[in-house]
Amino acid sequence: MNDSAAAAAGNVAPSALALTPLLLFLALFFGAGLYFTAHGEAMGFYQLRAPVAILPALALGAWLARRAGVPPLPTLLAGMGHPNVMLMCLVFLLAGAFATVSKAIGAVDAVVALGLGSLPPGLILPGLFLVASFISLAIGTSMGTIAAVVPIALGVADAAGLDQALVLGAVVGGAMFGDNLSVISDTTIAATRSQGCRMRDKFRENFKIALPAALATVAALAWLGESAPVAPPEEGASAWLALPYVVVLVLALVGLDVVLVLGIGLALAGVSGLLLGEAYDPASFAADIYNGFDSMVEITLLSLLIGGLAGLIRATGGLDWLAKAIARFAGEHAGRRAGEFSIAALSAGSDALTANNTVAILVSGDLARDIAQRHGIAPRRSASLLDIFSCVVQGLLPYGAQVLLAASLAGLSPLAIAGKVYYCWALGLAAIAFVLLPARGARAGRAD
Repeated sequence: MNDSAAAAAGNVAPSALALTPLLLFLALFFGAGLYFTAHGEAMGFYQLRAPVAILPALALGAWLARRAGVPPLPTLLAGMGHPNVMLMCLVFLLAGAFATVSKAIGAVDAVVALGLGSLPPGLILPGLFLVASFISLAIGTSMGTIAAVVPIALGVADAAGLDQALVLGAVVGGAMFGDNLSVISDTTIAATRSQGCRMRDKFRENFKIALPAALATVAALAWLGESAPVAPPEEGASAWLALPYVVVLVLALVGLDVVLVLGIGLALAGVSGLLLGEAYDPASFAADIYNGFDSMVEITLLSLLIGGLAGLIRATGGLDWLAKAIARFAGEHAGRRAGEFSIAALSAGSDALTANNTVAILVSGDLARDIAQRHGIAPRRSASLLDIFSCVVQGLLPYGAQVLLAASLAGLSPLAIAGKVYYCWALGLAAIAFVLLPARGARAGRAD
């Protein structure tokens, strides 16, 4: 946002009306999908594409911005061009290219041939969840984990006869588990800094909630996986074709930037195809890269437009209104539980509006700290609630980056995946139970 737009936005009063563009987008997208599905269309949610459904919402947001004295176009462009949005788009494009090239050279078949026979059917789903959890915990990013693990998971799903949406739900859930707990995650850093607590204290608080949710998810996935008939590939590909995946996973675990990891993986996949693939040449490599980019056009457009919509909503007072409404609720209801539910609602609502859990924590952090101090909630507990509820919503948003990336890589509807991210559903229930239970050491006077 330029200086004039920022100054204008700073003078805008909180407004519930500013939230209507997002509600319009959701009503159009979900309404059209439900309508076409109810009329027998198998791909009902693909009849009105999300980047088209968001256009009326952008028009409404721009009109509201002009009414409020906020420059619409500079605000929209600033939201679209935010560094976080640009990074997401670059990750989407590279992930699509890596997945397409890897599949074309036979890397997926090689991984399936090497690893499928070692796991019984009942352990494939929980195994993928645990692998994604470990990688995300180590590298601190759910996006990088999904980009690295989903292509392998899809190959396993096809060979084992598993439901792709269920498999991707396990991967997304594992990625959110690690991202929520990792000490190097952006969300952890933002939550601890905004609440003024130590990372290890926040980790312990989170772990008490995340572990039961993870165990319940593993049990559910093991039960669901028992019915999967395993059908290994008829002919195994060269084991060396699996090397790009191995390198990507190792580099991710080392902590290399996700863009660099995917770039190296893409180059290595191309070289492997040229050396080991049948009739694979530089022209095929270039074509597959472009095809990978092309497969990510929809998600890239939607990410840009959602970034612009979030910028308009923020500048016209939508987030401020939400924050004040929750603060008013917290002020009217005394007690720890009221304060903790207020922090949870603040975090979840901010994430639903911004579709970015790190941004949601940064936006709501100061107010959450005030609520925590007013209700005697320990900093480590408020930090934990901020991180957990933004994680829950982010992992279930059909227009969130994590679900969109997994859906684009698989060619599935985001709604089909969001409903099967069982870990985030379990985490939300565990966190609510955690708030309702009697507090032990959660008061500010007994914290840290």
